This record gives sequence, C-alpha cells and structure tokens, in this order.
Amino acid sequence: MTIPNYNEDELQEVARKLVSNFGDIKVWCFYAEMGTGKTTLTKKICKEIGVEDEMSSPTFSIINEYQTNKGKDVYHFDFYRLKDLKEAVDVGVEDYLFSGNFCLLEWPQIIEPLLPDEYLQINIKLVGDNTRSLTAQPK
Repeated sequence: MTIPNYNEDELQEVARKLVSNFGDIKVWCFYAEMGTGKTTLTKKICKEIGVEDEMSSPTFSIINEYQTNKGKDVYHFDFYRLKDLKEAVDVGVEDYLFSGNFCLLEWPQIIEPLLPDEYLQINIKLVGDNTRSLTAQPK
C-alpha cells in the first residue's frame, strides 16, 4: 500500500487505512529519517485502535505501554538510543514481539534479527515541507 503526499491534517485517515488493511499484523516497524513523523503517526494509530491514554515518545524509556478501550495491551518502542541487540534482549523485547499484542517499533533496524516472521514494514519519506509519502508492506 502506498499513500503519497499526505500532510499532518490527514494523519488520522492514514492511520485508519493502515489499521483497516493491516490490523491483523501485530508488529509494525517504522523506517524513516529523524523528524518525519514516526511518533506522530504512531499516536494516531494508537487512537485508531482504541488507546485513550496520553501518549508520548519512548525515546528515553525505550518502551511505553498503553491499553485500548477493550483492555488490550499496545507496546510502543523507540530503539534509537540502543547501542546493540543485547540491550533489546535485556529489556525482554522478544516477549513483547511474540505476545500477540500490537507492537509499534520506531528505529527497528537494530532489532531486526528478533522480529517475527510476519511484520509490517512502514517506510515514511519527507517529500515536501509538510508533506510525506508512506509505503506499507507485509513481510
């Protein structure tokens, strides 16, 4: 799926399309440069799946845990600050990835060897001052 040329005002609709098309896949990996809106899109996706909690970037905590309005856990990771795969293993990332709950991963490159066989790869590119392009592909 490709969503070309969207802006911040259209993010909830982008999130709706992603959840509608790929909601059965529980591990989503966001690949993008710094400042392209990974966390902002993740917040919209969480809202779309029923998270009502206040959400923030897990840059320093590595993981934030939320609950949907149906009591399902959602895990939001930011691996930007990790130095190696061992750090991810030490925080128990594999338990989360194979929990059957939504796992939204920013900067997943360092943990790729731990990913399940099925996950959603989301690539976001900045194509203008306030415009992005997104591709989503199951792996």
